[in-house]
Amino acid sequence: MSSSPAPAVPTTTEPPAGKPPMSNLSQRLIFGVIGAVLLLGSVWYSAWTFALFFGVVQMRMLWEFYRMMREVGYKPAALLGGGLSFVLFFTFFLMRIEGATKLDALDFRGYGTILSVATTALVVLLPIILILREMAAWPRENQQFSPFSNVGVALLGLLYVSLPMSLLNVLAFTPQGYDYRRIFALLLLVWSSDIGAYAAGKTLGKHKLAPKISPGKTWEGAIGGFLLTLGMGWALGYLLPELPLTYRLVVAGVVAVFGPLGDLAESMLKRSVDVKDSGRIMPGHGGLLDRFDAFLFILPVLALLQLLMG
Repeated sequence: MSSSPAPAVPTTTEPPAGKPPMSNLSQRLIFGVIGAVLLLGSVWYSAWTFALFFGVVQMRMLWEFYRMMREVGYKPAALLGGGLSFVLFFTFFLMRIEGATKLDALDFRGYGTILSVATTALVVLLPIILILREMAAWPRENQQFSPFSNVGVALLGLLYVSLPMSLLNVLAFTPQGYDYRRIFALLLLVWSSDIGAYAAGKTLGKHKLAPKISPGKTWEGAIGGFLLTLGMGWALGYLLPELPLTYRLVVAGVVAVFGPLGDLAESMLKRSVDVKDSGRIMPGHGGLLDRFDAFLFILPVLALLQLLMG
């Protein structure tokens, strides 16, 4: 009598223990520190590293804006716009270098004037160039918009992103030359606004600020950000003692009001094209347009304030 073999008992093998994926918080902390070191180091080291860093940053921000517009069917002239944005930033930079009595590292007197004339001519001719581009590509396949929509989007990106970021040069220079402390002060004010709004919103937030645009923002958070930014404006007297307290508080108020508005504007943009982040250049932080969106509303107002008040 033969006995049938016992059924095989399946053996379970434990999967090899792999390295757990990095959490989103860890990514935000690590890449946030790296980004902050690169940012502060570039601003501190020299006027030229400041210009190179922010020239590249604003060009990348413009590319992210154009990428989001392409998501909904527009076809802006991204290469032309990006090149012009870089030239525009350095035109402002060299013009401020020319106006300074104390030069930083290299003497580029005269080049700012030459570049400003060339840039002005290019800006004046830009609508014609963009229209000629659309004429050469007409009719586009799968184009649901008028060709003039592509022209409008290309120009809007330069006005919304590149021109405000170029005005950073107005704030960075005094008649004596480049002053990294002013950019440090601006960064501290913007960060204070963000931190104050986040902390107050998390602990006290009940009343939505703009629920259809950004459901997480509250009036309590906005007030917390405003108060902490004013406090930082007072504390900046240790960094910039030559600036009167009234001026520092006015600047802090501008940052506290227009920074959140710039953030809301970019949130509305992302919702309109149904994307979560403007880009993926910084893991855990989204794109550069996400990081510097507040600057796009703050810088024009501060530049105008500085021109009016000297």
